[in-house]
Amino acid sequence: MRGAAARGPIVIRPGRLPLSWTVDRRVPPVLLLLGLATVVATVLSVGYGQYFIAPLDVLRTFLGLETGNPNHPFVVTTLRLPRVLIAFLVGLALALAGTIAQGLARNPLASPDILGVNAGASLAAVALIVLAPAAPFYLVPPAAFAGALVVAALIAALSLRGGGSPIRLVLIGVGFAAVAGALTTALLTLGRTLFAARALIWLAGSVYGRSWRELWAILPWLAVFVPLALLLARHLDVLHLGDDVARGLGSRLALWRGLLLLTAVALAGAAVATAGAVGFVGLMAPHLARRLVGPAHAGLLPTAALTGGLIVLLADLAGRALFAPVELPCGVITAIIGAPYFFYLLYRSGGS
Repeated sequence: MRGAAARGPIVIRPGRLPLSWTVDRRVPPVLLLLGLATVVATVLSVGYGQYFIAPLDVLRTFLGLETGNPNHPFVVTTLRLPRVLIAFLVGLALALAGTIAQGLARNPLASPDILGVNAGASLAAVALIVLAPAAPFYLVPPAAFAGALVVAALIAALSLRGGGSPIRLVLIGVGFAAVAGALTTALLTLGRTLFAARALIWLAGSVYGRSWRELWAILPWLAVFVPLALLLARHLDVLHLGDDVARGLGSRLALWRGLLLLTAVALAGAAVATAGAVGFVGLMAPHLARRLVGPAHAGLLPTAALTGGLIVLLADLAGRALFAPVELPCGVITAIIGAPYFFYLLYRSGGS
C-alpha cells in the first residue's frame, strides 16, 4: 500500500486558497531537468557569436562578478541576453497556446498555426509593412496582435453558432488560415520588392535584433495569461472529456471555452507580434510534453511551456551556428523540424 501511495499523483494546494491541482509524480523531476537544460542553453547561446565568451565568464557576468574583460557586461547584458530571453518566452507562449488549442479542439493536430491565429497576425503585419511602408516598425507588433484577435473572434463567433463543436472550431480555423495565407501571398506578390522582402524576413520568424524594449513589451501579456492558463488547467481537463460529460459535471462550457480561447489567442498573438511567425512550436511542444508527463493539464501546461521555450532557444542557437556567419531565422529551423513531425502525427492519427 505504501508503494502504491508513493507512485500516486501529487496534490498541490497553495496555502489557504480554494484551489488544488493533481499532477503526475513525473512532473517535478521533468520540470527540474527542463529548467537545467534551459539554463545551459541560455549560457551557451549568450556566449556564442563572433565575439565568443566562455560559459564560465557568462555565468560570472550574470552574477555581477569581474571577468577581466570590460566588454563582457555590455555584450552579455545589452546585446545578447534580451534576444535569448525573448526566444525562450516566445516559445513558452506558443507552447501554452498550442496545448490549450489541442485541449479545446480535442484534436492532437490543433495549434495556433493550424487554427488561423498566427495567419491572422501575419496578414495584419504584412499588410502594414507592404501597404503603409512609411509606418514605423514598432507598429508591426500591435498590428499583428490585432490581426490575431480579429481572426480568433471570428472563429469563436462562427464556431459557437454551431454549438461550439471542436471539429467545427478546427474546420473554421483551417479555412481562415487558408484565406489569410492567400491574402498574405497576394500582398507579397503585389507589393514593391523592397517592402515585400522586409515582410518576408518578418514572416520567417526571428528574434534577431530584439532588445530589452521588446522584452518589456511581451512581459505584461505573459504575466497575465500564463498564470491564467495554469489556473484554468482543471477546466481544460473537464472540457477535454467532451461536452456531455462536462455538462454533467456542472461545467459552464461557453464561459470556460471562451476564456481559454482568449488566453490562447493572447499568448499566440503576443509571441507572433514579438518574433514573427515562428511555426510548429505550438504543435510539437505539447506532444513532447505529453510523452514526458502524461495528459493531465496541471502538469502538461508547465512542461509544454518549458519545452517550447527550450525548442525556440535551441533553434535560435542552431540558426546562428550552423551556417555562420550567415544566420538562419529560428522560424526556419522550427519549420524544418516541425513539418516532418506534423506529417508523422498526421500519419499516426490516421492510422489510429
